[in-house]
Amino acid sequence: MTVVEATHPTTDGARHPEAPETPTRALAWLLLIGGILGAIAAGVLTAEKIALLSDAAYVPSCSLNPVLNCGSIMRTDQAEVFGFPNPLLGLAAFPVLAATGAGLLAGARYRRWYWLGLQAGVTLGAVFVVWLIFQSLYRINALCPYCMVVWAVVIPTFWTVTATNAARGTFSEGFRHTRIAKSLGYYQPVLIASTFVILAALIAERFWDYWSTLLA
Repeated sequence: MTVVEATHPTTDGARHPEAPETPTRALAWLLLIGGILGAIAAGVLTAEKIALLSDAAYVPSCSLNPVLNCGSIMRTDQAEVFGFPNPLLGLAAFPVLAATGAGLLAGARYRRWYWLGLQAGVTLGAVFVVWLIFQSLYRINALCPYCMVVWAVVIPTFWTVTATNAARGTFSEGFRHTRIAKSLGYYQPVLIASTFVILAALIAERFWDYWSTLLA
């Protein structure tokens, strides 16, 4: 999914600042599929939360063992950061990603303000996911499988949208030609893979005492 920088001059030979080049199909498919998967995960988590509120003894389907245990996470304050269940944020945000991807595949072109708004959204989402990962690993001491699906969607979406916006001049035409912007496009797959490797290593290290019992 490496972003390839391209030019798209207007009739006067200058790039139109309100119309970035059409992003790669890889980004479109990522937004569509990732948005659908994220919405499904958020929907299941919302349903499980409602069931838990209705019956305190209910055991969520994603409570599989002491580590993979949604139930223990759903009962924490971190599960309702803004006063309502966190998955409701996903139910609002992920359909937007899916619709954006579907629109791109259908030939839609979005104006610069839309891409900047999308960038703000995926950046806030990535920051929130990093915070939730820290809370899961070092405060709650449990993992939620459906939450991890959300992580798996947000991480590549953030890096890909950021690399695309940088390479196509969405931030600014000047930034487009900087070393940082070009590096984001060139190393985008490495950044995604590295993030997942680091996350996997943190999970393995944090819960190694439990994982080692499964290997014994």
